[in-house]
Amino acid sequence: MSNWTMKKLSEIVSFNPRETIKRGTLAKKIAMDNLVPFCRDVPSFEITEFNGGTKFRNGDTIMARITPCLENGKTAKINILGDNEVGFGSTEYIVFRAIEGLSNEDYVYYLVCSPIVRESAIKSMVGSSGRQRVQTDVLKNLEICVPDLETQDKIGLILKSIDDKITINKKINENLEQQAQAIFKSWFVDFEPFGGVVPDEMQLVPLQDLCEVVTKGTTPTTLGKSFSNQGINFIKAESILNNHSLDRGRFAYIDEETNSLLKRSIIKEGDIVFTIAGTLGRFALVDDTVLPANTNQAVAIIRANKTKLLPEYLYSFFLGNWHNDYYKKRVQQAVQANLSLTTIKSLPIAMLSNETTDNYNRLIIPIIQTMKTNEYENQHLGALRDTLLPKLMSGEIDVSEVKI
Repeated sequence: MSNWTMKKLSEIVSFNPRETIKRGTLAKKIAMDNLVPFCRDVPSFEITEFNGGTKFRNGDTIMARITPCLENGKTAKINILGDNEVGFGSTEYIVFRAIEGLSNEDYVYYLVCSPIVRESAIKSMVGSSGRQRVQTDVLKNLEICVPDLETQDKIGLILKSIDDKITINKKINENLEQQAQAIFKSWFVDFEPFGGVVPDEMQLVPLQDLCEVVTKGTTPTTLGKSFSNQGINFIKAESILNNHSLDRGRFAYIDEETNSLLKRSIIKEGDIVFTIAGTLGRFALVDDTVLPANTNQAVAIIRANKTKLLPEYLYSFFLGNWHNDYYKKRVQQAVQANLSLTTIKSLPIAMLSNETTDNYNRLIIPIIQTMKTNEYENQHLGALRDTLLPKLMSGEIDVSEVKI
C-alpha cells in the first residue's frame, strides 16, 4: 500500500458542487422514492419544473442524508442525464463529485457505499428522533486512506463490472417479462390461438379451488416472540420488489421455535407471495434458494395445487396483470389499504384443457425459469460485490497486477 495516503474526504471529492437550473425550467427530477435501496443505477425519474433541490450531473453520487433513507441504502450513481445536462432531486441528498486528476467517479461511488463512509455518516446523524440528518462537515473532514488514481481506476472497474452484469441481467428480465406478458395477452385477452374468440374449453375457476393453500402470516411479536439476528428467513412486504424478485437484504429472521409456532405460514418452493397490506400487489415466485422462510400478515401465500395447475401457469396470470382490475375494485380502505384473503381467493383463473395448457406451458415456463436463474445470479453477484467492497477499499486485496 505504498501508493496509499491519508486524506480528508473533501480533498478528493467535491461536496454538493454548485450547479444552476433556472427556476421554472423543466428538468429531470430524481425523488427519494425513485431510488432502489443498495442499487447503483437510478431506475426512474420524472420531468418537472425546477423549484428547488439538490442539483447534479451524470457521474455524481447521491446519498440520502436523512434517517431512515440512509440506513435503507438510498445511494446511487447518476446515469440518466445527457451530456452537460443538470438534474435535481430531494434536498435530503448529499452530492459527491469526483475531482478530475484526483479521484475516479466509480471509486467515489463505491467509497461512499463502503463502511468507511456509510457507517461514519450514520454515526454522525443528529436531530430529533425520526428526522436525524448526516452532518456533512463530519464527512468532509473524514480521514481515509486513499490509493493513487490508477489504483482507484482498477478498484472502480472491478466493482463496476459486477454491477454492470447485474444491470444486464435486470434488463434481460425486463425483456423476458414483456415476452411473458405478450404471450399471456395473446392467449387470454386476444385469444389469438383460438381464432380471436373465447374457446369453449375455457372455464373461469376461483383461485381457492386451484390451490392447496391461500393464507397469510403473523408477526412473531403477537405471539410474544422476537426476531433473531439470523435463522429462518422472514419475508416482509418490503422484501418483495416491483421487479418480482426478493431482496434478501430486507429479510428479518426468526428462530426454529418461532417458525414452528407459525407453521401455517411456512413458505414452500413454488409459492407465490403477494403483498396484501400497505403497498399492494407486489408479488414473487419463491424458489428453494430463499428457503426455509416464513412471512407476516401483510403477505399472502398462494400455493398452487399441482394436480390442477403448475405454479408457473398461475404465476403467469400475475405477470400478465390479470389480477389488477379485479383486486383494485375490492381494496379495503382502513389505516392502510389492504386486500382480504377472501378477495384473494375469489380471483377467477382461466383454465384450459390439459393438452392446451401443456402447449401454453411450453411457451411460458422456460421464460419464467430463465428469469429466476438471472435473479439467482444477481443475488450471488451482489454478495460477491459486497464481500469485495470493504477489502478493496481498505487495500486488503492487492489490485496492482490488474490490467485495465
